Amino acid sequence: MKKFWGIVLIFLFLGIFLKACIRADIPENCRVKSSVSAEEKTVYPKSPKNVTINGTDYLQSQAPNGIFGGELVISTIGEGPKTFNPCNTKDATSSTMAGLLYDGLVTTNPVTGNVEPLLAKSFEIKENDYIIHLRQGIKWTDGNPITADDVLYTYNEIVFKGLGNPSTMDAMMVEGKLPSLEKIDDYTVKFTTPKPFAPFLRQLSYQIVPKHYFKPYSDRGASVFDAFLNPNTKPETIVSSGAFKLKEYVAAQRVVFERNPNYYKINLENKQLPYLDKLVYLIVGDTNNEILKFEAKEIDALSLKGDNVARYKEKENRSDYKVYNLGADTGTMFLVINLNNRKDKNGKYYVNPGKQRWFRNKDFRSAIDWAIDRKSMVQNIAFGVAEPLYTAESLNSIYLNKNIKGHPADRQKSLEILKNAGFNYKDGILYDNDGHKVEFDLYTNAGNLEREAMGVMIKQDLEELGMKVNFKPIEFNSLVNKITKTNDWDAVILAFTGSPFEPHDGINVWNSMGPLHLFNMRRTNGNEQANYTVYNDDRLTWEKELDEIFEQGALKLTFEERKPIYDRYQEIIAEENPIIYLYSPIRITAIRKKFGNIFPTPLSGLLYNLDEIYIRK
Repeated sequence: MKKFWGIVLIFLFLGIFLKACIRADIPENCRVKSSVSAEEKTVYPKSPKNVTINGTDYLQSQAPNGIFGGELVISTIGEGPKTFNPCNTKDATSSTMAGLLYDGLVTTNPVTGNVEPLLAKSFEIKENDYIIHLRQGIKWTDGNPITADDVLYTYNEIVFKGLGNPSTMDAMMVEGKLPSLEKIDDYTVKFTTPKPFAPFLRQLSYQIVPKHYFKPYSDRGASVFDAFLNPNTKPETIVSSGAFKLKEYVAAQRVVFERNPNYYKINLENKQLPYLDKLVYLIVGDTNNEILKFEAKEIDALSLKGDNVARYKEKENRSDYKVYNLGADTGTMFLVINLNNRKDKNGKYYVNPGKQRWFRNKDFRSAIDWAIDRKSMVQNIAFGVAEPLYTAESLNSIYLNKNIKGHPADRQKSLEILKNAGFNYKDGILYDNDGHKVEFDLYTNAGNLEREAMGVMIKQDLEELGMKVNFKPIEFNSLVNKITKTNDWDAVILAFTGSPFEPHDGINVWNSMGPLHLFNMRRTNGNEQANYTVYNDDRLTWEKELDEIFEQGALKLTFEERKPIYDRYQEIIAEENPIIYLYSPIRITAIRKKFGNIFPTPLSGLLYNLDEIYIRK
């Protein structure tokens, strides 16, 4: 029997999910409603405007004018960034830090989900052609101009060659072909896709990097490029374009960013943003430390989970912080099972082949799915501030397959499935048809207390089926090494970020050649040191169908055409269970009341507009 830790009445904190207005074309004008406290109404600024001053094309914020100066201190769990190279990030922390340093051609409007210009001043779409007009007069932090040559270099020599993280290259493939890119003039480029390609415009949010700074390293090969901009890089040498530039990195303690005086965004008084002088990330070991630092006023914002929601909400009126309800998480949390045929380079299994037969058995995975008590997780881990999740799309995705209803946990159903699949349950122990006890390892990243709690509950649920589960939280880098290099893992609890507007963003997970196709990898993420064999013909039948689905879905241009295709992919995952989804938290965040220009949205969260946030007097 699981211990009942308490329930927060969910109706007090229910998120307002994305409300989509679906058009008969690519659904980019889908507006979402704010998810803030009922007693107030947030008025969102209009989209930024282009303003040309003395030959420089600035992007003018329409947010109220703020006050320059001060700092915002937030936190990150783990050991800090692994790289500041935006082209080579493979974890959320590194992606966040590098994302501060470099901007893309376009961005997503945080309220409507529309694609809007960023480094680009404007864009035109003519069938397969995407003509991008760059801002003139804007500069890198070293004073050099940002031009079409930087765009050509970023795509032709990094993205299209698969340097660093190849996910973007994979996502841009159309029937096995990449787009072409040509320079029209110093501030105009044209992308041409092999066919009309629905996700392409959003993909142009990939960060543009300075050719004069990056090229000496990319020319020296993948290994040199992968080490470029590692955490030991001197901050003052980094050339970037974002609102903030790196000032200091102290390993396992903090990352400090400072205001970029060359930033191209301005306020309503035509003064260059950002307002803040500094942005500080404190590196905390776990969520408990994060809470302690917030209460000690060492950090200014805190993501609230579980029973902390009720406690902080109750104290809000007497405090210096405000609590915002941001609605259902746009990402997904899941248990992934290793279906790979784990052989070394000599073709010899380095795990018990019987174990691999369990994992590749659809009924075995289905039994696990039926055994996991998601509702108890929601109550006992999230304290009611979450909803069970059964699909590969997040609960606020406009492509969510609402016909997948899920099911309650049912131990007897699980045992029945296992019995029909040839497993035997005797004296509290599960055996396969060869008489072997069913035992395997379950991993997650240490320090994430929510995932650690999930692991404990999954272990309990599966041990009620007679399975012996060795739950092992380990350091994140070690976990990544197991998954991408040694393939020495059985099951892992992880989470992916996601887009509620574009399923194709997940192609690196669902395409069988994708670098995040963890459950049956056909390539080794470009890692020459991987010690296992990759079989290009080792796709399962349903994996082949997934490959076809994501190829077809990207070539359909209307929502009505695409929705049934992506409904089918969710059906496949729910039927085959290579990834078993757990629950979707409702995102609730507290931030000090002293900060202005806070405009929370379900799509982008709370701190997406760091260049506009300021400290009130």
